[in-house]
Amino acid sequence: MVPARHPWRWAGTALVLVLLAQFGHGLATNPGWDWSTFAGYFLEKSVLQALLLTLELTVGGALLGFLGGVPLAAMRLSRNPVLQSVSWTYIWVFRSVPLIVQLLFWANLGYLYDRLQIGVPFGPGWSFSTSSLVSSFGAALLGLALHEAAFAGEIIRSGLLSVDQGQHEAAAALGLPRRRQFFRIVLPQAMRAILPNAANLLVNLLKSTSIVYVLAIGELFYQVQVIYGRNGRVVPLLMVATVWYVVLTALLSILQYYVERHFARGAVRTLPPTPFQRLRAAIRG
Repeated sequence: MVPARHPWRWAGTALVLVLLAQFGHGLATNPGWDWSTFAGYFLEKSVLQALLLTLELTVGGALLGFLGGVPLAAMRLSRNPVLQSVSWTYIWVFRSVPLIVQLLFWANLGYLYDRLQIGVPFGPGWSFSTSSLVSSFGAALLGLALHEAAFAGEIIRSGLLSVDQGQHEAAAALGLPRRRQFFRIVLPQAMRAILPNAANLLVNLLKSTSIVYVLAIGELFYQVQVIYGRNGRVVPLLMVATVWYVVLTALLSILQYYVERHFARGAVRTLPPTPFQRLRAAIRG
């Protein structure tokens, strides 16, 4: 049997390799990139502190967002029209309003409500000033979490709806308690549909933390702005932020791969080998 020839495939491959070589040569030789400045600030103390703050905002926003998304999804799936309407309205509003507007709104909460009262409606209660209630960090975390919850609720709802109705009926026919039906049968299957979208949402949240610079919070993007505002080295400092975002996204992608692999058990008879397993097999071979 004579193998089929693919001249255009080889030509396309050669063209791509040439373009990549030109791009790499430009990165290495163009003095505008100023790699010495990049190397000097990549592990600089203030940049690492800003990176830690970015991680805190990402992890906090993700945890609070998905914790808020669970009841929103349950309310959307409820047969109660009031709960359905409240959840739908929340999701509609928070997906419609840009994140930067939400952040500025929560940062200026004290301007709208000088004092808040907890107690009997239109009666006695305990009141307190809102001027110091929400700090800049608190406003950023609150805005990110509420924004995240709207999207997380829809992701969780779509994952639960993706489970075939026959699975619910089979679980009920086995006489399993409803709680065990959900955690042992429904949720593992729903996670296969939830995880890819949830991972995309988490990566988007990581990048969205750069928007909180409007609140003068020293996260990664804000800090590199401060530095290049002093020394004028805009491009290398932007590359510092860019590379750190790429590194964090790569780590999240690795985590996503192994979590998806865990929940893929039962969906396929034999799990495909991991990159490390392929590498080890190639070395042994």
